[in-house]
Amino acid sequence: MNYYNEIKDELINNELYKKVKDYSKNKSDLTTYYNVGRLLNDAGKHYGKSVIKNYSYRLKQEVGKKYNERTLRRMRAVL
Repeated sequence: MNYYNEIKDELINNELYKKVKDYSKNKSDLTTYYNVGRLLNDAGKHYGKSVIKNYSYRLKQEVGKKYNERTLRRMRAVL
């Protein structure tokens, strides 16, 4: 048994797993942000420009402070 090769293979597999995991996470984030942007755009057509401000206020309280107006506007701008 070649321990060096076994160790190297384990480390390489771990690095590959981390990259695949990062890719999947990024893909999920992008898909989510695109969908949120689309929904914000549609909601704005029905409820006006203040929808982002109102939704941002509620989302910050219920989901987390990172969903401020600026973040939501960026998500909408992706379209």
